[in-house]
Amino acid sequence: MSERIKQRLFPPRPAWQKNLIVLWFGTFMAGIGFSLVMPFMSLYIDTLGDYTSQELNLWSGVTFSSTFLITAIVSPLWGRLADQKGRKLMLLRASLGMAVVIGLMGLVTNVYQLIGLRLLQGVFSGYVSNATALVATGTPKEKSGQVLGTLATGSVTGSLLGPLVGGTTASIFGYRYTFFITSAILFLVFLLSVFFVHEEFTPVEKKDMVPAKQIFQELKYPHLILGMFLTTMIIQASNNSISPIISLYIRQLMHNHGNVTFVSGVIASIPGIATLIAAPRLGRLGDRIGSEKILAIGLLFAIVVYLPMAIVQNVWQLAFLRFLVGISDACLLPAVQTLITKYSPHQAAGRIFSYNQSFQAAGNVVGPMIGSSVSSIFGYRGVFLSTSLLVLINYFSVHRNTKEIATAEAFHQKKEESIVHK
Repeated sequence: MSERIKQRLFPPRPAWQKNLIVLWFGTFMAGIGFSLVMPFMSLYIDTLGDYTSQELNLWSGVTFSSTFLITAIVSPLWGRLADQKGRKLMLLRASLGMAVVIGLMGLVTNVYQLIGLRLLQGVFSGYVSNATALVATGTPKEKSGQVLGTLATGSVTGSLLGPLVGGTTASIFGYRYTFFITSAILFLVFLLSVFFVHEEFTPVEKKDMVPAKQIFQELKYPHLILGMFLTTMIIQASNNSISPIISLYIRQLMHNHGNVTFVSGVIASIPGIATLIAAPRLGRLGDRIGSEKILAIGLLFAIVVYLPMAIVQNVWQLAFLRFLVGISDACLLPAVQTLITKYSPHQAAGRIFSYNQSFQAAGNVVGPMIGSSVSSIFGYRGVFLSTSLLVLINYFSVHRNTKEIATAEAFHQKKEESIVHK
């Protein structure tokens, strides 16, 4: 009797479902680990020395972007090792490395030590890309859209909720203890990955590894895969272009009254809630009608949402539009990952997804630079107009790169119909 109750409460699951549960939590915490410092990085640096306003802005920018610059450089190296040694090993490297490095950030005594650790954090990147590769290669193809959509909510939601979690934790426990708490949670992710993530993988000898050039030559749609890398970069750049100015824009909308810091944290995190709700449902829809269609719809919807942000009159209107941004995000990255999975060889998944992560990291660097530059010339509202233009360029790029698939599939369908009629 007790065994039957246990089975009903905890039904046996296939390995890919167990992996999804553990890796969702892992990618969620990795997303938080990379973004929780945003609300208080400048304030933390200010406690490490006596800086002028200009020096503080400079050190804050260098400290923030250094992680993503290193991530963009080293991701392909880790991707090659993942295809050779296995993705689980890379998950353990990334989670344990992040736990140690982020914990040490709470002990620094000057800004140079902090920058050094932020650079090292970039070296220990790769949890999300390897989790995606592991899940993608182990999931039945007919469920890949829904499953990757669900997994994508982990990192996206973690990244978007990170600033709120970081700001709240820092205000309660202080800056240094926030790093220690995050470190402890990432160590828990490491332990969960050790004991509960299952991967069937046969190590590949270095001499037997297929060169990257050959992988791209053998791709069925190489322009599509390269186009998806570029699309990922533009998606991240679009999402992050407003990061440098969102709190300043909110302060302007609130006319310098009220708790701007708290409201900024809430509004910055709202898209994460929408993505969490919408991504699995849109992933299922993508499995039915095609991920390329979901991607195109998401980009058009993003343009429609970003444009009115330039003319909002109060924070509630901005909050509502930010919620809609979360729905567009739920269309975009999961659809990109599904297309990459569908048209890439599984034996090279580690490298393919690591290249994609490099472009994603590049978007994290380029986006804030675009936002800062545009806002200094055209004001805060100009950032939303430039972001809409960036998304429009992305839409035309996606349309051109996915047209090849639509043409090929229409040809095959006609061919099959003619065979049936004969």
